[in-house]
Amino acid sequence: MRTKMVSLLWGCFLLWNLCISSSQTVYPGIKARITQRALDYAVQGGMEMIDKIIKEKNIPDLQGAETIEFLEITYVNYNFTNIKINAFSFPNTSLAFVPGVGIQILTNHATANISTNWHIWSPLFQDSGAVDLFLSGIYFAGIIILTRNEFGHPLLQLQDCSAQVSHAHVSFAGELSVLYNSFAEPLQKPILKKLNGLLCPVITNEVEALNVNLSALEVLTKINNYTVLDCSLTGPPEITENYLDLNLKGVFYPLENLADPPFLPVPFTLPERSDSMLYIGISEYFFKSASFAHFLAGAFHVTLSTKEISKYLFQNYQGVGSILSQIAEMYILPQPFILQIMAMEPPTVHLQPANFTLDIPASIMMLTQTENSTVESIVSMDFVASTSVGLAILGQKLICSLSLNRFRLDLPESNHSDIKVLRFENVLSSILHLGVLPLANTRLQQGFPLPNPYNISFVNSDIEVLEGLLLVSTDLKYETSTKEQSSFRLWGGLNLIRNLWRGKRAP
Repeated sequence: MRTKMVSLLWGCFLLWNLCISSSQTVYPGIKARITQRALDYAVQGGMEMIDKIIKEKNIPDLQGAETIEFLEITYVNYNFTNIKINAFSFPNTSLAFVPGVGIQILTNHATANISTNWHIWSPLFQDSGAVDLFLSGIYFAGIIILTRNEFGHPLLQLQDCSAQVSHAHVSFAGELSVLYNSFAEPLQKPILKKLNGLLCPVITNEVEALNVNLSALEVLTKINNYTVLDCSLTGPPEITENYLDLNLKGVFYPLENLADPPFLPVPFTLPERSDSMLYIGISEYFFKSASFAHFLAGAFHVTLSTKEISKYLFQNYQGVGSILSQIAEMYILPQPFILQIMAMEPPTVHLQPANFTLDIPASIMMLTQTENSTVESIVSMDFVASTSVGLAILGQKLICSLSLNRFRLDLPESNHSDIKVLRFENVLSSILHLGVLPLANTRLQQGFPLPNPYNISFVNSDIEVLEGLLLVSTDLKYETSTKEQSSFRLWGGLNLIRNLWRGKRAP
């Protein structure tokens, strides 16, 4: 009996630990997959960006002292200032995934042409001028490790840095260039020693400076006046030999409430493809949280007055205007007419192969306001509208649009028994098809931001609806802007909010 009790207790303990472990697992709402094609493009197309960064970079001064034996000069002090890289070439550069580790960077046989001001002095003379420095045989290897900080921002680390310059040729200019060039060769060795000692620390400092910018990224994005989108990293990337997967939270919140929705994301995988540079998998959870957040924020509540109906519906869709006018004339004639449509529950999202639908359970009320300002109901009814969701990529945004498939109408509650259900089905169909959905589509034109780096645009994009998953396949194009932005942005061109994010940490 005691043995059975001990076994039972151990079983309960293991089960409890399993529950605790599973409850702490945070599955993403969005997966972004970077393929080898993207790395190859970064090598080919990223040189323009690197060129700009290198040419604008302030390089530390080089200074020291050397003995010139053939001139019997005990020492010559030198100082190179205002060092500028005018040209460079990385003919053999590659980026490759290191499974479970990071991205390996390797470059061989690189060259650089540098101009600088110089100043030399010794017990016998001193002078200054300009000099050209040609570096060749530049080698660099390292691994970039991508993790995240406590707030879900990306964090970079440089590991196993190895950098070396094999050759340096110093060429002085000016009237005494022949003299100075005679002892340029002894200077080349200490210059190489200085450079080789500086390269990895300088590169490491650049990575750390980049992390400062990355930590300032706003990963909580205001989508509209109702919701914000959290795209913080949920964990470190998953790296294989062929791709890198970034797991993003991908959840919507009402603007004034950052509480998680009452349902959890489920794990999902992206199909094994490599034809595009970037794949973005958007799960059903992403859209469910968007539906729930907009519902809580009151985004699905539409109230139209007589004035608005005549201004919008009648002017744009005279058929609906005339139908509503007939109803108004039947019951309220001179009195104001009010139409209210509201969702009773968050719209239900369905993602099935080649089919994206949204079922909207809602209520419609037709009201009138009497002379003493009392609001009276003419008729009210519940319905479920089934809509198809059209998808497109515009810029860096996912644009959705709704079209009515069908709706199911419940019997109206009304004091006017002569109103037939069939007639209201026709009225409601017209209101939804010609009035409400165009209003909803106008709001949806703001779109949902897709994760993309700074100054990167999507080209050759495609969208597929799979089981429980929306898959965006796209190539990338780096575009330099004429006016550089003062700060980095994770979601290009969107308003970002700060106050709601402060103090909220990623799980």
